[in-house]
Amino acid sequence: MRPAPPTSTTTLDPGAGHRAAPDDVTTAAVRAEGLTKVHGRGDAAVTALDGVDVCVGRGTFTAVMGPSGSGKSTLLHCLAGLDTASSGRAWVGSTEITGLREKQLTRLRRDRIGFVFQAFNLLPVLTARENAVLPLSLAGREPDPAWFAEVTGRLGLADRLHHRPSEMSGGQQQRVAVARALLPRPDVVFADEPTGNLDSRAGAEVLSLLRSAVRETGQTVVMVTHDPVAASYAERVVLLADGRLAGEVHDPTAETVLSALAALGG
Repeated sequence: MRPAPPTSTTTLDPGAGHRAAPDDVTTAAVRAEGLTKVHGRGDAAVTALDGVDVCVGRGTFTAVMGPSGSGKSTLLHCLAGLDTASSGRAWVGSTEITGLREKQLTRLRRDRIGFVFQAFNLLPVLTARENAVLPLSLAGREPDPAWFAEVTGRLGLADRLHHRPSEMSGGQQQRVAVARALLPRPDVVFADEPTGNLDSRAGAEVLSLLRSAVRETGQTVVMVTHDPVAASYAERVVLLADGRLAGEVHDPTAETVLSALAALGG
């Protein structure tokens, strides 16, 4: 866990500070207005997201947290174009993704979004290098040699590039997944429980790398997690409850995040 910052601000007013202000719109990496997602119909309908307004600035590290079933993974999937909202609007940069056709969404996800999931999702027959550059290869692009060397060097993969996933530890495989997300220089990296399959040491390494990508290269990261320690690596924690925004924690520590979750019943 990183040392606690001098101050940590918790806001549990669901109506405060969540609608994107006009100035925020021009600097937003991702934003949503009135985002709603309903599963099922009639009596079986379940509202996973209920009119969510959120704005994530470029070059920031934001964690999304909440009790089980609060809608945090659904929010990430709708913001990333992996799921379709029932109503409302969402943007990646200046591009509205709600309403895009599937081919357009596929192209946007390939070219402008990076993904890191709890499951490493590496192809077992490919080497670490081949897995890391796969999105670029699918787009018919070659990795920038200097950027490739910088990313793989920072991730400690230089001596593992010719190894296949079965020859690497879980932490090493997740680092390959992080490299795969960063190499195309996406507008935003979405991470869904990226340390869920890692021990505490490997998890801390991956979180430190994501934080470094934000601080040193201006990358934008949006991470869903249930772990207050993982959330403490972010600059801001957005809290959800019952599909609605329920507050924020700025400059979080594990302790302030736990306190905020307790106030939500999480």
